[in-house]
Amino acid sequence: MPKIAEIEPTPNPNAKKFILKEPLTWGITRSYDNAGQAQADPLAAALFDIEHVTNVFYVDHWITVTQDGQADWQALMRDLAKPIREAPAADDQSAALTSYAEAPDMSDMSDVDRERLDKINAILDEQVRPYLQGDGGDLYVLGLQGNQLTVHYQGACGSCPSSLSGTLAGIESLVRQLEPDMEVIAV
Repeated sequence: MPKIAEIEPTPNPNAKKFILKEPLTWGITRSYDNAGQAQADPLAAALFDIEHVTNVFYVDHWITVTQDGQADWQALMRDLAKPIREAPAADDQSAALTSYAEAPDMSDMSDVDRERLDKINAILDEQVRPYLQGDGGDLYVLGLQGNQLTVHYQGACGSCPSSLSGTLAGIESLVRQLEPDMEVIAV
């Protein structure tokens, strides 16, 4: 059962990042925008049962919970701590979660587009994701069609005002170093 080592603010005032002493997963990212999506995940489902929770995102040693802006953080953090502390550690649940892991469908992609997407993911892995993860979020690539890259923010980044302005412009600028005509769309 993970113990909470620290609770950090994020750039999103409606999200908090809980740093844990034991990992929840071994590299498997879990992100839920509502209780319906979280039904198969006991930890996320328990967190969504708490009033005001709007998003749950976790990987390895941290979990980010976003609220609707209507709750007092001090009271809400006390409520959130119980299911987080009661969650199984990574060794107990990673095998089960692996079956739910999602990846973009590349079955219809040409070899050239797969190579393009690999290069884009490499630059995102190196220059974007570590910073987003440091702030309690992440970025998931949904697809690549022509010169349009579709991404989805996770965790604290999902409802953060700066993710749809400054961060998205920065991502587009990085990707344009590889392909000058690329457009990045966040959904």
